[in-house]
Amino acid sequence: MRIAELAGQRVAIWGFGREGRAAIHALRKRRPELSLALYCGEAEAADAQAFDAALRVYPHEPDAVALSAYDIVIKSPGISAYKPAVVTAKAQGTRFTSGTALWFGENPQAHVVAVTGTKGKSTTTALLAHLARALGIRTALAGNIGLPMLELLDEQAELWAIELSSFQTGEAGPLELGVITSLYEEHLDWHGTRERYVADKLKLADVARRLLVNGEQASLLEKTANHAHRLLFGQPEGWHVANGFIRRGATEVLALERIAVPGAHNALNACAALAALDAMGHDAIAAAPALASFRPLPHRLQPLGERDGLQWINDSISTTPQATLAALESLHGREVTVIVGGHDRGLDWSAFVEAVKSRTALRIITQGSNGPRIAAALRAAKSEVPLGDVDKLTDAVEMARIVTPQGGTVLLSPGAPSFDQYHDYAERGRRFAGMAGFDDAEIAGIAGMGIA
Repeated sequence: MRIAELAGQRVAIWGFGREGRAAIHALRKRRPELSLALYCGEAEAADAQAFDAALRVYPHEPDAVALSAYDIVIKSPGISAYKPAVVTAKAQGTRFTSGTALWFGENPQAHVVAVTGTKGKSTTTALLAHLARALGIRTALAGNIGLPMLELLDEQAELWAIELSSFQTGEAGPLELGVITSLYEEHLDWHGTRERYVADKLKLADVARRLLVNGEQASLLEKTANHAHRLLFGQPEGWHVANGFIRRGATEVLALERIAVPGAHNALNACAALAALDAMGHDAIAAAPALASFRPLPHRLQPLGERDGLQWINDSISTTPQATLAALESLHGREVTVIVGGHDRGLDWSAFVEAVKSRTALRIITQGSNGPRIAAALRAAKSEVPLGDVDKLTDAVEMARIVTPQGGTVLLSPGAPSFDQYHDYAERGRRFAGMAGFDDAEIAGIAGMGIA
């Protein structure tokens, strides 16, 4: 959808987060004559009116009747497209769009690499931007990673590295290259079913002229087999990890010890970024040494440092059991206490329990809404791993400080969202850092956002 199509329409914006503010700003710039309504939280109403005095502000969630009064509703990504009110309003003729869709409508000629995946999408997108810039390519880093596309509406770049969540994949395109890093179960509260989540993720394939996917994941290979121009990473013929090196085919390109981000999963993310750069016609081999200077993203296996004789690692971004397992694998051979649990979305933890129940040099502390369920699963499996079960993250940190041996590592890798205790994973990570004794202000911020 083009912004010009909004002329003469009844338009509402739903959500006053960063995406909503970016949409208001873009519409005021391009279509100043539009009368805009905003639906937001009650606590946001005063700030919204101060942000734009001409807005008609409604400090509550709209129902189907309210939504049906508009021709077009610009919805923030976190609001499910499957809410009954949305479905009903659509049936009555209201069109729903987003900042992502509007940006793509305004930039049909942009050279876009869009990255999605259950895990790895943020790091892969940031790695791609970092590597491209190392080659002197003017590159944009934006999207779900933390910078709404509409904030860069009038900017120009040679390459757009865009992260898309499963909430956004159906709103993108067309694009030159789509990248899918992984595909597991997540966000069932938004999508409703696992099947719908998978289908929504795979909408990226429908709008990508070429599709790059993780060749190590059999289910993903099966589901993308019919794409006419599919490329793979993680396979011996292309970019992959083997024998301590990132390789392109048989060529040893970079030793894993030189990569700034730890873990086998991050080495595979680096392969995805290099393969994407290759696919866009750039010299990925020349760019590869820049992996050593990449600054790890906050809350993603982020080493905080040492306190009380312990190493502390913040992996608050972990919202699935598979992500927690990947984090533990990156610390193989070390004494680790892992803190798991949070908002309960009903995900299956049986694979996690099976993988860890006999591990040595590991302690598990469960906390949060689904903590008791995880603890019960571990006990039912007769896990040999020392287990603590507490209510909140604050209690878990205190317990970890006591039970972790000197020189060991305390890892926050919850495998669950934060909403039972915190606004988002970033707030949870900052609070964890503060509890551990670090300055939480120093761990925030993603390097390289925007265009450079």
